[in-house]
Amino acid sequence: MPNSQSRLQQGFTLLEVLASLALLALLMLGVYAGVRIATRSVHAGNARVDRLDQVRAAQQLLRRELAQALNQTIDHDDHGAPLVVDGAPQRLRYVAPLPGYLGQLGPQLQTLRLVDDDAGGLRLELGLALLPPDGSEPQPVGEPQVLVDHVRAGRFSYRGVDVRGRATPWLASWPDGRVLPRLVRVELQLDGMVPWPTLEVPLRVEAGDTGRGASSLPIRRMGTQ
Repeated sequence: MPNSQSRLQQGFTLLEVLASLALLALLMLGVYAGVRIATRSVHAGNARVDRLDQVRAAQQLLRRELAQALNQTIDHDDHGAPLVVDGAPQRLRYVAPLPGYLGQLGPQLQTLRLVDDDAGGLRLELGLALLPPDGSEPQPVGEPQVLVDHVRAGRFSYRGVDVRGRATPWLASWPDGRVLPRLVRVELQLDGMVPWPTLEVPLRVEAGDTGRGASSLPIRRMGTQ
């Protein structure tokens, strides 16, 4: 017993204290690493959910608005003929009504564009403009809304019918702005693990458009695939 009492009176040696501190440091390091991994996992999960929501919302909006595209004049060609659509590889202009209270101002000129994001990529934007009844220049409504960001590459393509009423190949540009295409396809390559499902939207064909749409496409097919 005297040895035990003497040991308690002397306390711990410096070596024992250092060993205890080293063990405590290793334990804290393990706890910190676990917390850091868990935090990263939570952030990655939240980012993936946010990205999925962005892609889903953009696809729903595009499907709804393109399906409601109207044969309403947005411009005129060199001969004064009215144009109802302007379809290019990275730009699409058309008129469609917005849903709910957003549509109280009537159908609006909608411009979908793939623009440089100043970070080596692209973003898909939707711009809106009011169509004055006097035929003057459309008036922009606010700033363009970003639908999808962090896009590596993307394009619009179009499909219609030829003079024989047969479906054309997919076209990089829509050759006849006097009539709407039958189908519009939106393809995007996104950064990250969330994919963009290829979107193909049939446009509304009104009763008087069938013959005119079939006969208006030129024989020369630009950018066929």
